[in-house]
Amino acid sequence: MTALLLLLSCGHSLAPEVQAAPDQAAAEAQGYDARLSTLDYALPVQVRAFSSQGQDLEMAYVYLPPQEGQAVVTLLHGKNFNADYWAPTAEHLQAQGYGVLMPDQVGFGKSSKPVDYQWSFAAMASQTRDLQLSLGIEQSIVVGHSMGGMLATRFALLHPEQTTQLLLVNPIGLENYLEHAGYKDVGFFLDNERKKTPESLRAYQQKNYYDGQWTPEYEALIDIHIGWMKGPDAEQIAQVNARTYDMIFTQPVVTDLEAIQVPTTLILGTRDRTGPGRGWQHDGERYELGRYDLLGEQVVARIPQATLIELEGLGHLPQVEDFERYSQALDQALAQ
Repeated sequence: MTALLLLLSCGHSLAPEVQAAPDQAAAEAQGYDARLSTLDYALPVQVRAFSSQGQDLEMAYVYLPPQEGQAVVTLLHGKNFNADYWAPTAEHLQAQGYGVLMPDQVGFGKSSKPVDYQWSFAAMASQTRDLQLSLGIEQSIVVGHSMGGMLATRFALLHPEQTTQLLLVNPIGLENYLEHAGYKDVGFFLDNERKKTPESLRAYQQKNYYDGQWTPEYEALIDIHIGWMKGPDAEQIAQVNARTYDMIFTQPVVTDLEAIQVPTTLILGTRDRTGPGRGWQHDGERYELGRYDLLGEQVVARIPQATLIELEGLGHLPQVEDFERYSQALDQALAQ
């Protein structure tokens, strides 16, 4: 998504109305297939073939090798994203000599999207570790954003000796959502996926991620989803998206925070109010999900080696809203 990288380098400008970028206009008109075969990422993509659960699968990834003696940083994307939105972060890190590994998890981006599959953070962590080993990466700094924060946490819990640092950027999973909201069957999420439109997706992110603002940078991030809605594999994408929602609710990581053995930094845009399950909380439930202005201190108090960096006034994607402030926080965390 070359257009996205160019947009993110243009600064933080607000625009009440957004003109469709060429890539997005093409997506709306023609759509994307499940593997985004007609969409270029900002950085070169490679593919690793492997077998899982009796199926032959492929994991797409970007790998930028480190300078001699420097660490590799593994960047794990969120649920509504793919590896490509990490491109500005990757270039920032490589300019400092770091290596960068950016996988598209199975079910996301350019990777395989099996419908008949048992999804789990443990499986994703294992596949990510196997990818690292195939590239000769013995240890890594692991960074996760949004749902990628849940995956990064599970990775660090399963592979502490291979994780030198854990950095969580506005992760979800800082709460046990089923303590406050009822369980929903995958069919519930599938119905929601089938009902989505470009307008509803845009409205959701504008309200929950960006405090009512909308810019070309934000529009670029929903390009692939609009393309999938219009594309030939829309039902397959809906099925996969519905099934990957389930693990957010049924595979909490917040219950294991005390077991994290690696130095951890939590980078939080405190305006974030992302709260899965908010729309179907228990009757009479008074707890407010997604209060990132309150969650940070609660979470770092439970992790043995944890530091909190709060970014006041930023929301769910500080790396997009204000890259300068975010990159300063990232550098501060890496220096620790």
